[in-house]
Amino acid sequence: MNRLISLAIFAFIGLSMLFSTIYIVDQRQYAILFAFGEVKQVINEPGLHFKLPPPFQNVLFLDKRILTIDSPDTDRFITAEKMNILIDAFVKWRITDPKLYFVSFGGDVKRAQDRMSQIVKAALNDEITKRTVREVISGERGKVMEAIRKKVEDESKQIGVDIIDVRLKRVDYVDQINASVYDRMKSERARVANELRSTGSADSEKIRADADKQRTVILAEAYREAEKMRGEGDAKASQIYAQAFGQNPEFYKFYRSLEAYRASFKNKQDLMVVDPNSEFFKYFRSSAGGAAVK
Repeated sequence: MNRLISLAIFAFIGLSMLFSTIYIVDQRQYAILFAFGEVKQVINEPGLHFKLPPPFQNVLFLDKRILTIDSPDTDRFITAEKMNILIDAFVKWRITDPKLYFVSFGGDVKRAQDRMSQIVKAALNDEITKRTVREVISGERGKVMEAIRKKVEDESKQIGVDIIDVRLKRVDYVDQINASVYDRMKSERARVANELRSTGSADSEKIRADADKQRTVILAEAYREAEKMRGEGDAKASQIYAQAFGQNPEFYKFYRSLEAYRASFKNKQDLMVVDPNSEFFKYFRSSAGGAAVK
């Protein structure tokens, strides 16, 4: 029984030593092989590899993928106009020299991120002080990010990393000048609105004057045409009346007198004081205008 236990212990120790000599490198990782604390080899290729059991040799794995530094805090910078702005940026980076990276930071990712943040912040400060707020926010934002990336490129290689990209997520004013900026924007918008309003009023007056002019011209032309047509109608009517009068003058006089009677006695409430023997009532006296019938 004791022999079996001893064999099991030896088998377990043997398997442990065997497994301690084998390590697998993932395609997303670098592997640094140490011999008594000294870097012996850097493995870039994925696969199964062998080493001596600890403490003779040890392995440290580093991430090969593109990583991101996204600080939750914003940093304050001063522009060329001596205005304070807040900038929130993030950095894309990856390890390109695992041995140099380990020598620089001992494999501590936090130390590496802090160092790269300092490098980027110094480059940001150098670029922001050369530009105005407008250039940083919109005009030359792409140029700012490209200039920062180029500035940190050489320095990042000295610590074994490559800073792939630097992006400005947010650029904002500090709280102390936000109100004045908003007031200036408001007054500018009000000025533009007043200019548009005055221009619109001038255009409306011009359109209204033109419409009034056209209306006057149209009414004048219509009145002229109406008077012309009325004159032609009166002339035609006079011609017809003349022809009718020429055919039977006595009947024409009688007809016109009837129209005059109808118009005069249309309203029963009217009161007229007229001599019955006047010329107006001659057809009341007889159809031929003679003496009245008794």
